[in-house]
Amino acid sequence: MILRWETVRTHPSAVLLAAQLVAVLAYPFLDSTAGGRAVVGVVQLGIVLAALAAVRPTPALTWIAVLFGAPAMLMTIAEAVQPDHDVVVLVSAIFHVPFYFYISYAMLRYLFHDDRVTRDELFATGAAFTVVAWGFAYLYAACQAIWPGSFIGAGSGDTRSWFELLFLSFSSLTSVGLSDVVPVQAHARSFVMVEMVAGVFYVALVVARLVSLAVLRQRSDT
Repeated sequence: MILRWETVRTHPSAVLLAAQLVAVLAYPFLDSTAGGRAVVGVVQLGIVLAALAAVRPTPALTWIAVLFGAPAMLMTIAEAVQPDHDVVVLVSAIFHVPFYFYISYAMLRYLFHDDRVTRDELFATGAAFTVVAWGFAYLYAACQAIWPGSFIGAGSGDTRSWFELLFLSFSSLTSVGLSDVVPVQAHARSFVMVEMVAGVFYVALVVARLVSLAVLRQRSDT
């Protein structure tokens, strides 16, 4: 038991990545009822806490993450109670967007802060990618609250659910283009285009990191 806890403590990025993937898989089963949304809210709180834990070993400033993370936790609970209230969604996004983007920035600094790749840094590569997707999903939710009808999709109505927006975010960030949710207003399209660029830029950063490490290892061997 002690060994397992030590493994979790020393691999916070792995915990964050696992929590996000569990949330993605659990959301379709839980979103249809109030009790299910409450469970989703608890999972989201766990993601925020895992993100805060993941920032601690990075060179970034933990207090900045806490500054945005604490209100984000409160708004997560509010969203579980009133998921369709535009003001609640907008205020939640105001805290969640900078929180998740700062977490991703902290993880990128974590990946590039030395010339050695640890196991947790490998998990941080995937966690940072999913954190960016989470941040853009909240950005899309804010966009939809400010400019209704920003997105259309296969479902009925002018408002897309948060899970649909998360699906759009992952589709845009990975550039697979498989989403049935489409931005139709100018502001929504501009945000999606920025995420597409961010996805390509992230892949380029990771590849550049691997190449530079390979070059440094080759030089050290010679």
